[in-house]
This record gives sequence, structure tokens and C-alpha cells, in this order.
Amino acid sequence: MKSQLTTSLSMQTPINKNAIPYMTTNKLKSLYMKWTIVLFMLLSLNCLAQKPTIYGIGDSTMANKVKPEENPERGWGQLFPMFLTDNIKFDNRAVNGRSTRSFINEKFWESVYKSLKKGDYVFIQFGHNDQKEKDSTRYTNPHTAYRHNLIRFINETREKGATPILFSSICRRNFNENGVLIPTHGDYTLETRLVAQEYNVPFIDMEYYTELLEQKYGPEKSKKIHLHFAAGEIPYYKNEKHEDDTHLSVEGATAIAKIAAEELKKTKLDLVQYIKK
Repeated sequence: MKSQLTTSLSMQTPINKNAIPYMTTNKLKSLYMKWTIVLFMLLSLNCLAQKPTIYGIGDSTMANKVKPEENPERGWGQLFPMFLTDNIKFDNRAVNGRSTRSFINEKFWESVYKSLKKGDYVFIQFGHNDQKEKDSTRYTNPHTAYRHNLIRFINETREKGATPILFSSICRRNFNENGVLIPTHGDYTLETRLVAQEYNVPFIDMEYYTELLEQKYGPEKSKKIHLHFAAGEIPYYKNEKHEDDTHLSVEGATAIAKIAAEELKKTKLDLVQYIKK
């Protein structure tokens, strides 16, 4: 009996001690691969669903204005979204009265920098307040501090995989007695052009195109694109307002936002696909 049992056992297929662990490892590998593929697909779908963002940084000529239902003033960045498709966001971080210096020192740039992600864009337009020679918190030398602040915006934007775009300042309505439009930005717009060339940054010459706009309207009619109102003409201004040739009316901001959109279309940026035809 014992001999028969021994013979029977010896005839059975030997047990492979590594079989169960081997099969388990294979199954685990297969399961791991499947979950990796699923996770990759989910992440890819999330990336596709996440819209790129354009951040606008600059001064009051670009900034959003409070109480738009009452206030006739607009920044061109406030109206720029009307020229964009729904597949991109415009986050206007421009702030009234800021220069490159104060925008950095007051942590506005830090906030934008932390929000930036790959595929985003940053519209950069400063100069009006960098000229404030009597204000140490805002003034910058165009060839030193202003220049290096622009370079910082460019480099840090690129660090995040985003694309910087430089805009020269829009011109002021500054016609002389002969109807000639006189520039007021000195070397700031020149330095913006030079930085754009040196660092291979897309450049939109807003000063030039807004000069054409002012000249098209002429010395008198160009008041319509700025803030010129008689006392009591609109409730928002209690007193007359006839000396603001820097800031923009709805008509002016719309026209300048359109200029920005049309000029961006001429670039080779992927951004073009997000601008309405």
C-alpha cells in the first residue's frame, strides 16, 4: 500500500514552487500597465480640457475699470476678450497707475507668475507710469531699470513654458497748435522695441498704430476716444472733464483692442487660432 502511494505520488506532475508567484507578478504587471494607460488618458483629457490663459499686465490704459455700468472709462484689455474665441481665457491683471517697478514691488507680478502654466501668454505693456520722475516708487530709467524689468517679465514667463508678448505704450492725444501729433513716451517705447529684438519676443507696435488712429480722428474728433465730458453730461463726472487725453472711452478702448487683435493675427503664434476671424 505504501509502495503504491509512493508510486502514485511520484507519477504526478511536480509542483513548481515559483508558478503562483510568477503568475501573480504577471497579473500585477498587466494590471499596473492598464492603470498607467488609464491614468495617462485621464491626464491627457484634463490637459486638453484646460484652456490656455492670456494674462494682461500693464497700467490703466489696459486695466479693467470699476462700475462699467456707470463709468465711461475702459482699458483696452477690458474689451479685448470680445475678439477671442471661447477656447481661451483672458485674465486682465493690469492695474491703474502701475509702472514696471511698482507692479513688481507690490507683488502683482508674483501673483501672475505663480498662476502661469505651459501654453499661456503674457501681454506686457508699461511705460506711462515709468515716466513719473517725481515718484520714486514708480519711476524707472528707460535704459536700465525699465529695460531690466521687461527682461525679467520675459525670462520668468518663459520659465513657466508660457509666451511673452511685448506691446509698446499707446500714444496720448497730444496735438500741437498745427494739428501735429507729438509723442510723449520718450525712450520707453524705443527700449521696448530693442528688448523685443534682442530677446526674440513678439512685438506689437501699439504706439504706431494708435498714432494712426488718433490722426484718423483728428485733433477735435479724437476727443471721442478719450474722456472729454462737459459738466453734468454724464452722472459719473460731476465736474467737466476735458483734460484726460491718456485714458480711453468705450469707443477708444474698443478700437485699440481691435488693433491689438488684428496685429496679433499677423504673427506666427499659436495664439492666432484663438482670435476671431
